[in-house]
Amino acid sequence: MDSIDKQILNLLQQDITLSVAEIAEQVNLSTTPCWKRIKRLENAGIIKARVALLDSKKIGVGVSVFVQIKTQQHEEQWLKQFAAAVLSFEEVMECYRMAGEWDYLLRVVTNDIDSFDRFYKKLITDVKGLTDVTSSFAMEEIKFSTRLPLSHC
Repeated sequence: MDSIDKQILNLLQQDITLSVAEIAEQVNLSTTPCWKRIKRLENAGIIKARVALLDSKKIGVGVSVFVQIKTQQHEEQWLKQFAAAVLSFEEVMECYRMAGEWDYLLRVVTNDIDSFDRFYKKLITDVKGLTDVTSSFAMEEIKFSTRLPLSHC
């Protein structure tokens, strides 16, 4: 990946609606080579998807909750069942297997505390083997970005 690829990726991360011609102009390429670079980045899996980012508050899911989970279960079969359960919850936006005190970290979005409570009850009912589940409600979103830094590539 060269500096032009990085420029293209930065532009796409800012505004996916830019036309290839607009991108090409900004990176000093003609349209066809620019389009080929974008296709190459997609085929390589560097560009995973083209999506619209929605305003969570405006669509009614403005409550963000970070859920930390501990378990004594670390067998492959349990991990597969846990992953399947997490994938089935549309409220779970992100899930990470962690090193350190907690085994998993989830970012969950809901419309209110009652909705989160229903999610929580379903989580602890559906997923056997959880030893500790702690939730922290975000009070204010200070920074949210989907733009990855490209300076280290």
